[in-house]
Amino acid sequence: MTMPDLPRRPLILNAFGLGAVSPSGLWAHPDDNSTGYTRIEHWIELAKRLERGGFDGIFMADTLGHQDVYGGNADAALRNGVQSPLLDPLLLVSAMAAATEHVGFGVTVSTTYEQPYQLARKFSTLDHVTNGRIAWNIVTSLQESAARNLGLDRQVPHDERYDRAQEFMEVCYKLWEGSWEDTAVVADRAAGVYADARRVHPIDHVGRYYRVPGAHLSEPSPQRTPVLYQAGASPRGREFAARNAEVVFLGGHSAESVKRSIDLIRGRAVELGRAPDSIRFITAVSVITGATDAEAQARYAELTTYPNHEAALVLFSTWTGVDWSKFDPDQPLVHIETEASRSTLAAFTQIDKSRTWTLRAVAEYMGIGGIHPKFVGSGERVVDEMVDFADRTGLDGYALADAVFPGTFEDFIREVVPVLRDRGLLRPYAATPQTLRERYQGTGQRRLRDDHPGAQFRKLDGSGSER
Repeated sequence: MTMPDLPRRPLILNAFGLGAVSPSGLWAHPDDNSTGYTRIEHWIELAKRLERGGFDGIFMADTLGHQDVYGGNADAALRNGVQSPLLDPLLLVSAMAAATEHVGFGVTVSTTYEQPYQLARKFSTLDHVTNGRIAWNIVTSLQESAARNLGLDRQVPHDERYDRAQEFMEVCYKLWEGSWEDTAVVADRAAGVYADARRVHPIDHVGRYYRVPGAHLSEPSPQRTPVLYQAGASPRGREFAARNAEVVFLGGHSAESVKRSIDLIRGRAVELGRAPDSIRFITAVSVITGATDAEAQARYAELTTYPNHEAALVLFSTWTGVDWSKFDPDQPLVHIETEASRSTLAAFTQIDKSRTWTLRAVAEYMGIGGIHPKFVGSGERVVDEMVDFADRTGLDGYALADAVFPGTFEDFIREVVPVLRDRGLLRPYAATPQTLRERYQGTGQRRLRDDHPGAQFRKLDGSGSER
């Protein structure tokens, strides 16, 4: 299917966050302060800094197990500080939201190890206390260690994880969109009635994986359903994104791999009755910038003396489900099918045909900022590359990954943000704070669009039929 070119809009600008020290092991750099991640001030200052820089949101990644594929244990991950130890991002958001007015928060939570009834309440609570600035990054989890520590003998097979996730979403849509009518909360002091029970409906869900008979425990929040992020790029992941996502977070270091994923997901969404512009697409990006191109290149060269290749391969092993400690680092990569993230290895072995990748080359590439695209240069050059990459792929924006904390963000705000503003590529904050969905979809679009599949549950009466 040939998709129409969509008009250029301001770029979505998020920051990539993780409740740990530097995700790729650069915490040992003398200018890095990420070892303070256990202090709430660390997160409050980050949120305030990004809001001053005009960012749309903070994308909080998460995982539920130690990175223990490389070498068959977590020793290398712990030694290098690779996403181990790790805090729960869901518990950090309230403090960051209290210190800000505009910046939004996308939080990663897995459908595989949660129950939809309790997770729906958690996100309704966060949507209330953030005044509608919350998003959920829906993942299905890829780690065997998470499965073992959360009560399973082994990981749920890849495609079944998505079957469970789709039913999980149906339950959440019923709770968020259909359980409480818009007029259910009356707060009538004279009559002593807070909520009209006739307008609060049990969802009576009986499915293959979940049984949820009752009504949502929380009253409707500003967005009802949080903005829905999704990050899967396998065939099942793309199908799930086309049905559910409002923002898709894509991996991939090449324009070709990113464009392919966007075209497939957007085309499938249109087949399902959604508008071509109903989904926004972003990818993480590493930016090393300075006042001049030469200064930025010198900074990048200095950073290359610090990356730890073992740390990079710990992450690559987790994402692919392959213990790369057993492989010759100078042999070409081959595709190996696993129950982990199938898109990560495919990005190097199947999608990007422009070069032959060895394990050593992958480790060197991932050493600064991970698997994502890297832009190095002055503010003007970086913006040129951001726009060119977006134009070649169909991307709507980026999530900035830090190499050194907080210097990467400070440099970007000082050098790149003014250029984005001058070119009209950074969406200004509204005088009255908006919900996160309004930031992405336009003023007044606080709830799911009518063409979103979740909208069909707005007239639920508790028996699966319309009111």
